[in-house]
Parts: sequence; structure tokens; C-alpha cells
Amino acid sequence: MTAGEDVDEVAESTPVRVGARLGIGAYGVTHILIAVLAIQLAFGRSGERTDQSGAFQALTAQPLGLALLWVLIIGFATVTAWRIYESVRGFTWVTERRRTLMRRAASAGHAIVTATLLVLAVTAVLGGGGGGGERATAGVLGLPGGQVIVAVVGVGTAVTGGWTVWTGWTKGFLEDLVLPPVGRARALGVRIGVIGFVAKGVSLVLMGVLIVIAAVRFDPVQANGLDAALKTLAGQPYGPYLLVVLAIGLLAYGVFGLVDARYHRIS
Repeated sequence: MTAGEDVDEVAESTPVRVGARLGIGAYGVTHILIAVLAIQLAFGRSGERTDQSGAFQALTAQPLGLALLWVLIIGFATVTAWRIYESVRGFTWVTERRRTLMRRAASAGHAIVTATLLVLAVTAVLGGGGGGGERATAGVLGLPGGQVIVAVVGVGTAVTGGWTVWTGWTKGFLEDLVLPPVGRARALGVRIGVIGFVAKGVSLVLMGVLIVIAAVRFDPVQANGLDAALKTLAGQPYGPYLLVVLAIGLLAYGVFGLVDARYHRIS
């Protein structure tokens, strides 16, 4: 048996498949926690970070929260490894070369996202704080051509958000699922998927716009990720109401993550 066959056997084993589904579910749980923090922000509670770091830090303060956070860490670690495997090996159920390359790139992007969440979760367990995005942006802005780099990142984030909205609106996410052909589970997955992807996309567009503004104004505070985006929205006229709507959408995206964990096509 070759090394590649050994890797395939491990990747297709039951523990890795279960771990991948656990990680997909952990991603959903993270967005549910963010939605709760966003709703609290809408009602005037703004002492905590309203992003992934804030969600993990809030979790550590709850009974059994630390144990749950360790479960999320295991899930993030496993799904990151599985996404890397997908990006290298491709997809047995996709035959068109262009679509295969696009899906490999998407899997690599997912791996970066879940690896970032893994680092944030471990940092929360170890008692670290947030603000890493602001410090990183400040560092990049200080480099030659840093404003251009940050602006490009902002545009890329906004474009990703637009693509996420489009994926939700056109129900493109169904390609990754093996839902029952009919029935309540399919109807639920489709409805919350559409709402969740659109809301997630809107939040990414907001982040992208703020990152571009940060580059133009040379102000890293405005590029502090989802936390800055949601707090900026909350500070606008009718912002709290819009924030509640967006939080409900992020909650739907989180619940969709749990559905995705059950029905995701794992090849």
C-alpha cells in the first residue's frame, strides 16, 4: 500500500468522518453564539467582543463551557485536516475540471477559516484576549504599500460576502448536501440555508467595506473584523433593529451548520 493510499484510508475512516461532521457542527455552534452576542449588543450590552473570540470567551464563563470549548477545538482540528485533504485529493463526485479546481480552492479557504477558529478557541482556553485583527491590520498598514494590501483584502472580503449571498439566494449550498429528496428535513435545510447564507454574506460585505475604509483612513480600529462591523451597524439610525434581523440570520446560519454536519457530502 502506497503512502497516498494510506492517507486515503485514514481520511475515509469512521473517526475522521465523525470528526469532520463534528467540526462542521462546531462552525455552526460558533455562529449561534455570535448571534446571541449580536442580539445582546442590539439591546445595549456592548462590553464583550461580538465575534468569534467573544463567543469563545463568553463560553468559557458558562458552566461546562470549557468542556464544550474543548469539543469545539477537537472538531476544528479534525475538520481542518479533512478540508486540507479535500483540497489536495479533490472530489470523487465532481468530474468537470474547472469545478474541481474551484472546489479545491474553496476547501483550502475553509481550512484556513477553521484553522483560525482553532487558534482562537485555544487562545480562549489559555485565557488570551481578542484584538488580534486590529493589531495585524496596524502591522500591515505600516508596511510599504500596506494601505493597498489592506484595501485588497477588504475588497476580497466584500466579494466573498457577495458570493455567499449569491450561494444562498440560488441555493448553491445544496450541492454539498445529501438531503432527503422530500420531507421536513429537506425543507428545513433549504429555508434556513437561504436565510443563513444571505445573512452571513451581508456580514462579510460589511466587514469588507470597513476594511477598505480602514485602509483609506489609515485607521486599523475600523478593520477589527466582525466585531467592528456589528458594532458599526448597531450605531446607525435603526441600527439595533437591523442588527436583530442580521443576528436572526446568523442564528439561521448556525442552525444550518448543524444540519450541514448531519447531511454534508463527505467523499
